[in-house]
Amino acid sequence: MTVITPASEAELADAVRSANAPFAIRGGGTRSPAATRPVLSTAALSGVVLYEPGALTLVVKAGTPLAEVEAVLAEKSQRLAFEPMDHRPVLGTSGEPTIGGALAVNASGPRRVQAGAARDFLLGAVFVDGEGTRVRNGGRVMKNVTGYDLARLQAGARGTLGVLTELSFKVLPVPERVATLALACDDPSRAVAEMARALGSPYEVTGAAWDAARMLLRIEGFAESVSYRAGELARLIPGLVPVDEDPWPALRDGAALAETQRDIWRISLRASHGAILAERLCGAGAKVTLDWGGALLWAAVAPGTDLRAQMADLGGHATRLRGEGNIPALHPDPAPVAALAAGLRQKFDPRGLFAPEG
Repeated sequence: MTVITPASEAELADAVRSANAPFAIRGGGTRSPAATRPVLSTAALSGVVLYEPGALTLVVKAGTPLAEVEAVLAEKSQRLAFEPMDHRPVLGTSGEPTIGGALAVNASGPRRVQAGAARDFLLGAVFVDGEGTRVRNGGRVMKNVTGYDLARLQAGARGTLGVLTELSFKVLPVPERVATLALACDDPSRAVAEMARALGSPYEVTGAAWDAARMLLRIEGFAESVSYRAGELARLIPGLVPVDEDPWPALRDGAALAETQRDIWRISLRASHGAILAERLCGAGAKVTLDWGGALLWAAVAPGTDLRAQMADLGGHATRLRGEGNIPALHPDPAPVAALAAGLRQKFDPRGLFAPEG
């Protein structure tokens, strides 16, 4: 398979302009099956362009490994607040996750329930469109975000609107202390009800999840504040106890389901509907976890299961991360949204060079 790895943004633009067939766009290759097209790789577009810790801003090339970004931030006790997930445990892939790949799928972890998604921390983006034109939108600092919403279109677009080359993010300080509280609970409806109580409280919960055996809450901040809020949450929800381990990376990555031989789905829906669907699927023998206070459901189900048919009365959005068969991996858009998305792709990629594979 042909792999094109431009060493610069200009080389990437030249490759796009001279193309006469669609590409498979790859960053670190952690989310993609074997390509059936020539691969256009951003791996060489790597490195930090600008980092201003005092301004809480980071500008980085899209092919930079996430591990490198996180290491640079950690040196100044800062972080990416949106906690991008690592797809490798679930998908069984190798490679290194990149910052561009994380933004392209809007990868967001447990803190999304409180802090927001990847797109909410994006200040600006540079990308090459389907005509080989370099497009810069937004800014490099928080006080210069002209055209902000156009940059955000790239979050979740999965590379269909252009090849990302440079991204600007707002970053946040690492908290002085992180505490996790757990409540023994094997009932998803009760777990969601208790998570709703915690998230509706003034105690600034930054993670609320259910791992099928426990309801888990996370609080972060100054040590004295965390101690106070932990005590108040324990009074609000009797039975809550502190835990020593850090369960959040495994919850973020769906690791509890990775060892199964089943299809794995990731579903976003109303939190109360998450409890209903969890009970329905658990009753049918599926393995289920909940995040975002119940609004994100992970499910490991029998191969070939049409999970969307089982949740048709609940609404929501289901993505099959792992599995084979004729069921589309991505949730089909409603007709008005599909028409809007098609219009955007026609505008940014009129030759269809970045059309999804399959």
